Amino acid sequence: MKGAIVLLGLVVVGALVGAVAASAGVVRRPVVPAMFVLGDSTLDVGNNNHLPGKDVPRANQPFYGVDFPGRAIATGRFSNGYNIADFIAKYLGFEKSPLAYLVLKSRNYLIPSALTRGVSYASAGAGILDSTSAEISIPLSKQVRYFAATKAEMEAAVGRGNVSRLLAHSFFLLGVGSNDLFQSTATTQGDVIALYTALISNYTAAITDLYGMGARKFGFISVSPLGCVPAVRVLNATGACNDAMNQIAMGFTATLKSALAGLAPKLPGLVYSLGDSFAALETTFSNPQAAGYENADSACCGSGRLGAEGGYCTRNSKLCTDHDAYVYWDWIHSTQRAAELGAQALFNEGPAQVTAPISFGQLAHER
Repeated sequence: MKGAIVLLGLVVVGALVGAVAASAGVVRRPVVPAMFVLGDSTLDVGNNNHLPGKDVPRANQPFYGVDFPGRAIATGRFSNGYNIADFIAKYLGFEKSPLAYLVLKSRNYLIPSALTRGVSYASAGAGILDSTSAEISIPLSKQVRYFAATKAEMEAAVGRGNVSRLLAHSFFLLGVGSNDLFQSTATTQGDVIALYTALISNYTAAITDLYGMGARKFGFISVSPLGCVPAVRVLNATGACNDAMNQIAMGFTATLKSALAGLAPKLPGLVYSLGDSFAALETTFSNPQAAGYENADSACCGSGRLGAEGGYCTRNSKLCTDHDAYVYWDWIHSTQRAAELGAQALFNEGPAQVTAPISFGQLAHER
């Protein structure tokens, strides 16, 4: 059996396995050997379903997954179907996001998946800081430790050299920080600067650790306009966005952009792309109809004003008629359609590019 696994590893490194293409629906080879995902609920594909505790945020009941292709069941994604990790994986040539780490561990299938598709460590509620929802999620630092454990098992199966080559060409997707900002009590400029400093310190430490273990291609998704999610809008009598919260989120993205530009030269061979969620959603909020939406401020699945007064989507929630016409599925998370358009923006090149210094597509093809 070990010989078969070694052969599998050599095949993965030497020639990428075929998968379903992102847009055309034709079979082609993935452009990277594997995809490793770290982040929060925007990327989670089921890790939180395996965490103990009644307060753990989980998307394990209807109407989550109501539009998930083929099965229409809750999969652990905070979406009516696919999330943005799935669509990014499709653009890379895979069928969908790699499976969740805790799911793979429970099925004793971690290493075969890691060698051929990758692994998702993303966890709803996760933060860059260990203090952010640490008891009900998998914080970024622990996700990095899970990756280290995965790498050790991969090396035991197919050898250090094969794993090193695989990781150097794999796509590392990171999207985290929203929960840290949501839970922050920073109000003064000094508090905000201190928060940015702590977040960037922890984030760059995680990136450096991943780099030290062999990661070279990093795709980052910045925090979105947090002040415009239904959960925040509903606190305003007019339903308008919270500009102060958006300014803090924009400031963090700018700080991260500067930090990455400074970090990359210190880590030879590291290449990255930072996706600007604000730029990607600018047209959506200014003119929802032009972006193909009927509604950009309410939850499709929810209750009360803006569909945001009942919290998460449940089987007792009220559903909008056209799921694709809404930006938000529940009080915080996007619909499958919004996730698809978001992934398109990350791979877009040219005048409307929302990524820097290169697009996700260019990053994937870096050698």
